[in-house]
Formats: sequence, structure tokens, C-alpha cells
Amino acid sequence: MNHPVKIKNALVSVYYKDNLAPLIQLLHQYGVTFYSTGGTEAFIRDLDIPVERVEDLTGYPSILGGRVKTLHPNVFGGILSRRPLADDKKQLEQYDIPEIDLVIVDLYPFEETVASGAAEQDIIEKIDIGGISLIRAAAKNFNDVVIISSKNDYQELEEILKNQEGATSLEQRKSFAKRAFNTSSHYDTAIFNYFNQEEPLAVFKQSEQQAQTLRYGENPHQQGVFYGNLDAMFDKLNGKELSYNNLVDVDAAVAIIDEFEEPTFAILKHTNACGVASRDSIKDAWDAALACDPVSAFGGVLICNREVDQATAAEINNLFFEVLIAPSYSADALEILTAKKNRIILRRKEVVLPTQQFKTLLNGVILQDKDNTVEGPDQMNAVTDVQPTAEQLKDLYFANKIVKHTKSNTIVFAKNGTLIASGVGQTSRVDALKQAIEKAQSFGFDVKGSVMASDAFFPFPDCVEIAGDAGVAAVLQPGGSIKDQLSIDMANEKKVAMVTTGVRHFKH
Repeated sequence: MNHPVKIKNALVSVYYKDNLAPLIQLLHQYGVTFYSTGGTEAFIRDLDIPVERVEDLTGYPSILGGRVKTLHPNVFGGILSRRPLADDKKQLEQYDIPEIDLVIVDLYPFEETVASGAAEQDIIEKIDIGGISLIRAAAKNFNDVVIISSKNDYQELEEILKNQEGATSLEQRKSFAKRAFNTSSHYDTAIFNYFNQEEPLAVFKQSEQQAQTLRYGENPHQQGVFYGNLDAMFDKLNGKELSYNNLVDVDAAVAIIDEFEEPTFAILKHTNACGVASRDSIKDAWDAALACDPVSAFGGVLICNREVDQATAAEINNLFFEVLIAPSYSADALEILTAKKNRIILRRKEVVLPTQQFKTLLNGVILQDKDNTVEGPDQMNAVTDVQPTAEQLKDLYFANKIVKHTKSNTIVFAKNGTLIASGVGQTSRVDALKQAIEKAQSFGFDVKGSVMASDAFFPFPDCVEIAGDAGVAAVLQPGGSIKDQLSIDMANEKKVAMVTTGVRHFKH
């Protein structure tokens, strides 16, 4: 074994004591002497196992309401001493300091306390000082010391000790040290981000403790990993593991469905909506959404904001799809939907989502606030002679929600709470408009009387002219072009109502 070290003395002081007893009992069998504090000391005594008080080791009691317990040379000297160095050994003997070979320490629940909405003073008290110092000291001296910084590692250490007669190898200690530095860095990141909310420093720090290796990335030759806790977001009720592309589409699906309060179904393909409809019932919403583009819906990601019942499930069952997301499912619906084993069926949970988004770019990271604005009728400024009707304003609001979540350049047609067609990701807004008109016609939709939304302003009147000739009744655009008046004049000429919002929704 590579530099084996047998554990003689252990310092144990933990907040969470789940599954700690078997490890303590095993260490006791190997003759390990325990040093501990407070609740952990009482826990070990309740196991009928001898334990030394840290305050007896240090000669000082726990002071300042427990803020200072282990911060003492008699503790840190025993952890940080370099066993091969004669001078270190001499000093330990001089000051009667025992070598500490194992440190089992976790940290106060800072993140959980912040998430609970606790008062600031309670949050500050959950900033661990002694624990974080012990973890770093033991991890630094991994050459001779084992550090266990999480209850998730108790069982692994048990197995190691059983298989190696109470000893650990250098490789094993270094592995535990790596995990310990992950624990400490994540903890410090959470604390920094809490303090960095007001007048933030221009610093980017992000830490995710959970990871899921994906089958591959965007393409089979790319590796992919998801960092985060999917189990907190969804219950997976059926199907294979989510892929990289599934996750990207699911993220887009969640973002768009959250814009709607009324019963709504959305169908997405490669993050763009190919079908969206709002109706009085979720089944009617599904029927209308599928009719938008049943060709693109094949193999898509489906999402709704109401329970999926048996009747709706029976209709969905006729389509091949990758993922279905809903807040709940009836038992009869699940029986239908889970009949095919590869279909991914997700039940969404209530989770507070981040307010910012970031991605790697060039040799750094780019970060921005999420686009959480959608302009409703109250923010729509009519700029034409023809004023939009109440029904048209409602459809313009519906279309504007979809525009916001569709790749630029984009044009969206809507009528009666239904996506008629969209032109997506074109290099020319005119091309996006023509694509939308052609697509609507190909699926038998009449553009006449529909409304049109654009993600950005019209620098020329050509789009308004084409839309007017196609029969579009009302147009929404952000406005802001130095040539706005040309588009307004064209709208007046074509008897089309136009509103501006003052807000652009580019999505690259």
C-alpha cells in the first residue's frame, strides 16, 4: 500500500450525525481515541464509547457562544504536524500534543439557512470558522491525515478501513482531500455570493455540487455533463436518461410555459416553439398546439401547465415525442403514457429558478439578467390611425410571449390564442416573415385577420407592406428605428394597426 497510515486519534465534530454511528463503532474497534465537542461528544458517549473533550486538550472552554472551540495550537498542531520531520515530532512532544490522523468535520448549513429566509444575524452565525479551518488543515496534510468533510463519505471510509485493517493509503487520503477542498470552496462561494448581492464586485463565482454524466454532448463525439440537481426540478416517471439536447429543449420549454397562466400547451423542437395554444381545457390546448405544425412536432418536447388527464394522454399517445412535462398526471394518463419505455415523462416540481444566466464565451464567461419582461396591452402604444381591438391586443400579448422565446430574427403570427406560424432564426427579417407566411399556408392557416409580432424594430417598411398584403390585421414591434415613421406610414396605408412596446427581445 502506498504510504499506509493507521488511525490512532480522531477529531470528530459534525453538525449532521446521520449514519455516523457505524463509523465511530468501527474506529473504536481499531482502538482509535476520539476528541470531540458539544453535541458530537454527547453522541459518541451515548454509544458507550470513550471520548476526550477538546477543551481538555486545549485547556480552554468553548467561548463566545461556541464561536471558538477548536481554534488552538493543541488541535491544529496535531493535524498539521509533518510526521517525517524530527523537529515537528519534537515540538509535539514538548507541548504534549497528540497526532490527529483523522478529522471528521462538516460545516454549518449556510445555504439552507439563506434559503429558509432567516434573518441576517442567523445567517451570519452559520458562517463556519472552526470547521472550515479544520477541513483545510487536514486536507493540506493529506500525506498523513484523513479528512472526511461530508456524511456522504462515511460509508466509503468504513469499507476502506475494513479492507485495509484500519489503514488508509496516500492515494485514498489525497482523494478525500480533493473532496474536502471542493467542500470548502463551494461553501466560500455560497458565502461570497450572499454578500455580493448589493453593490456587487465584478467577480464571477459559481459552484454546483451535483453532477450527472450525460450519454454525450450536443453530438455523439462530444462529452457532456449536467451540473445541478435535476431531482429537485422534476420527478422522472418514465423513460431513458435525459440527453444534452433534451436538457437544452426542456430548459426552453420551461421558460416559455411559465409565461402563461391560462391552460396552455407548447411543443418545441430545437428550443423553438412549433406549436403553442391556450384554451379553456388542456386537451383543447393540445389539439390546437399540435395543429400548428404536426410535422415538426414529431420527436419534440411537449410541456403544459395543467394536469394531463386520460383524454389528453390518449391523444398525445398518437405522437412520437422525446419528453413530456406537466405539473401532474392522472393515474389513467400515466398508464397510457408509460406504455413505451423510452418516452421521458417528467412531473415538474415547484422550484425557484435563477434570475441570471451565463455561458462560456471566447476565453471567459458572459453573464446577464434573464429576460423576465413581456409587455402586455398596457405597455403597447398604438401608433397608427387604425387602433387594435381588445381581441387583437390579447393575441399580440400571446404572440409577444412566443417571440421572446424564439431565435432571432423571428416573426410570429397568432390568432385566437394560437400560434399560426413563425419564421425562426433568419438572417433577414423579411426572410423570417416570408417563411412564416409560407409555413402558415402549408398547414392550412389563413393569415388574414391574424396578428404579427417581431422581436426587433423594422428598419424599412417592407415587412409591414408584405404583412399587410397577406391580410395581417395588427402588428407589434419594439420601435426605436430612426425610420419608424416609414413603417407607421405603411401600416396606415395598408389599414393595419401597429403598436410599439419599447422593449426588444433578441434571442441569439
